[in-house]
Amino acid sequence: MTTTSATAIKTWLIANFIPDVTPDQIDDDLDLIESGVVDSLRLLRLISWVSEHYGIPLDDVPIAPENFRTVAAIRAFVESAKNPATT
Repeated sequence: MTTTSATAIKTWLIANFIPDVTPDQIDDDLDLIESGVVDSLRLLRLISWVSEHYGIPLDDVPIAPENFRTVAAIRAFVESAKNPATT
């Protein structure tokens, strides 16, 4: 099982969208959409990567841009998708 780490998410973002920065330069609360790092097409790529990397079947999980707005939001989304609350 792959653990959810901010570093893994940041490393992917850097490799795919912002090659001129280091993981330490990306704050976990940076608004990736507002800052222009992620646009609508990049959002689709990010969602696809999260699904593949963390083994989350996106057909079963509600997808919303808010879940991918920040590194912290992505981590929370992945954790909740991997560990759904039981009622």
